[in-house]
Amino acid sequence: MLYLLALIGLVTVAVLLWKAFGPTTNPMLSKRVVGPDDDPEFLWKVDREAHRRKPEEPGTGSSDPIG
Repeated sequence: MLYLLALIGLVTVAVLLWKAFGPTTNPMLSKRVVGPDDDPEFLWKVDREAHRRKPEEPGTGSSDPIG
């Protein structure tokens, strides 16, 4: 029983040392990909374009009244 507890302690110490001093993962690979709806810069650009186009007259748009 004592050997089992010593083995568990040794494995725990080994895992902790591995986490502390082992090889590090590349942070660029683990970075979460941001979609366009979550990207603040993209949303800011879309909002800016919407405000730029807002002052246009309703009749001067690109819609064709003929069809």
